[in-house]
Amino acid sequence: MIDVLIIGSGGAGLTAALSAKDVGASVLVVGKAYPTNSQTSMAQGGMNAALGNVGEDSIESHVEDTVKSARGLCDENMIERMCGSAPSAIKWLESIGVPFSRLDNGKSGINTVAQRKMGGASAKRACYAQDYTGLKILHTLYDTCLKHKIEFLDEHYLMSLVVEDEVAKGATFLDIRTGEVKQINAKSVIMATGGYGGIYHNYTTNMTSATGDGIAAVLRAGGAVSDMEFVQFHPTALKGSSILISESARGEGGYLVNTDGERFIDELKPRDVVARAIFEQFQKGQEVFLDVRHLGEEKLMELLPQEVELCKLHENVNPATELIPIKPVAHYSMGGIDVNSIMEVDGIQGCFAVGECSNAKVHGANRLGGNSLLEITTFGKFAGEHAHRYASTTTVQEPDDTQLQQDRQYIQNLYAQEVRLNFYGQKEKLGKLFYEKVGIVRNNKDLNYALEEIIAMQENFARMGITDKSPTNNTNLIDFLEFANMILLSSTIISAAIARDESRGAHYKEEFSKQDDEKFKNHIVFQWKKENA
Repeated sequence: MIDVLIIGSGGAGLTAALSAKDVGASVLVVGKAYPTNSQTSMAQGGMNAALGNVGEDSIESHVEDTVKSARGLCDENMIERMCGSAPSAIKWLESIGVPFSRLDNGKSGINTVAQRKMGGASAKRACYAQDYTGLKILHTLYDTCLKHKIEFLDEHYLMSLVVEDEVAKGATFLDIRTGEVKQINAKSVIMATGGYGGIYHNYTTNMTSATGDGIAAVLRAGGAVSDMEFVQFHPTALKGSSILISESARGEGGYLVNTDGERFIDELKPRDVVARAIFEQFQKGQEVFLDVRHLGEEKLMELLPQEVELCKLHENVNPATELIPIKPVAHYSMGGIDVNSIMEVDGIQGCFAVGECSNAKVHGANRLGGNSLLEITTFGKFAGEHAHRYASTTTVQEPDDTQLQQDRQYIQNLYAQEVRLNFYGQKEKLGKLFYEKVGIVRNNKDLNYALEEIIAMQENFARMGITDKSPTNNTNLIDFLEFANMILLSSTIISAAIARDESRGAHYKEEFSKQDDEKFKNHIVFQWKKENA
């Protein structure tokens, strides 16, 4: 059996792979797509670390900012671990070749790494590589994995975890290229499958494949999920395409202005505050724009070349001379797989989770900009080490093929199933429903309406299916499997939002506009018994 099976090949999975490999584990990384196509590449602005290269900063200030942004719904010990590990994480990334932007300050090593201020931060703390930070980290991690001869299995879609007696023993996958359903056995499993922002279809910065597959698989297998109601809306996506314009644009001095040219919010407040301020402008009939014209073309091309090209390509706007029309859209899942202090999944022994699919209690009600790349790096290493430790000290018996046979039969049934309702239309409806009813500003009337609509979709699910019956490279099949996961997770998100009668961070409820620590300073957890899944 493989020591460590890693499901997901983004930054969290690659870091975990390198960490486990470094301590002697046999490692296999399995991904739905290819590593360089992961969501990590879209984290543009920077990675937080209290280096103090541009003004004074401290780990204590980083911790304080993170707790404040989380609105107290967090584990301060985990935050201290993450923030305390940040300088060494930057040093490690630099050592493997990440090309951070530099300061000409006569110093050396990480003391020359350039830093910018992100929303909610008390200092210039985000280490960056122009506005390609996540992309350059991702490519460097992947190159390093290849150098260390880590094995990859790409284009394999996760079907189910293999769990016996609440112990993870591997997973089943659909080989997208051949249509074959396979089982891979392992002594330990790390979930690094990303978030569920794709539920907000057409209203998210996330790629279409961010459908919470790993979270749904854990839920079906008897594991717990928590804080699913907390979905961060990024204030600045392009109005027409929902493509992200990085917070680095505001960090470098960009303004937010309305139709009348008025600035209406401190642009570097936490994302939930800025997103709601923009929403209020929309409610008044105003449009909102990002204005970076005063920065000048030379500075824009030096610091934000990707943002300039995205605006030109997708909005036909030149940021050096024109206002950028923007809107807030769903960006990041604060909730996810519930894990303990060693990143092990609540309810499934030997299964670990890291990155956006997990809830390590460090983001709480609102993630601090610049902390996502930090989390996948610090906790990715941590998860890899603990998965190896578990694999090397625990006797795991080979599982049977019960799950494999169930999943093979499920796929066969899908090919035979009559299609009476087009699920693509339902997917469009789901995205619009969530953006309008489970969005930046919520109320119980809208949430209950949304839940009724989801229940109706679940009841109609048996009428949906696939029209493409080809066994190989069947994207229609993958889209359908992803949609099934989206429907499953949708009800947990809405149910948790209905239960939380307060406003805290990204969860803002009109009729309960105050934070209520007495009743709601707790994590809302969902867990099924496997036989009921």
